[in-house]
Amino acid sequence: MKSKEFMAKTETGCCPRFNPKPWQNKTFKWKNKKFVKDKVFTLFYVPINFGSVMKKLMKKIELSNATCKDWMGLSDHTSKWNMDIYIAVDKEVSGVENVTLSGKFLSKVYEGPYSETREWCKDFEKYAKSKKCSIKKMYMWYTTCPKCTKFYGKTYTVIIAQI
Repeated sequence: MKSKEFMAKTETGCCPRFNPKPWQNKTFKWKNKKFVKDKVFTLFYVPINFGSVMKKLMKKIELSNATCKDWMGLSDHTSKWNMDIYIAVDKEVSGVENVTLSGKFLSKVYEGPYSETREWCKDFEKYAKSKKCSIKKMYMWYTTCPKCTKFYGKTYTVIIAQI
């Protein structure tokens, strides 16, 4: 099913309702998991053009007859001024940067306002240490947009780290 068709069937016509259970306190392996990658301008870590970047990526994904896997968008805050966004896809997409991720990963779900991100990251580091894992790279998965967060009444963020 294409993303427009899927989104038309969600409760909001936008982000699907997120189920945290499959991602809570999990360890898993990816082998060449496909993503499309782009950059988002941030101002002191706050995304400025996130919506327009997502619309552009979604259009490219649709034009390539690809679909988003698990509606996953991983964010990598590389500085106060930039965030790389990785959208999981089922095949290569024309006209954008295609990347793959492989390795062992650890995930944990958090619920609450984004202002708690610093505390979540500290907690995740403790969680990884308790699992005797060393974090190589940490990604944030903001599961719903602000509009859908209001509709669903909850906002989930998943931290996924390569270990």
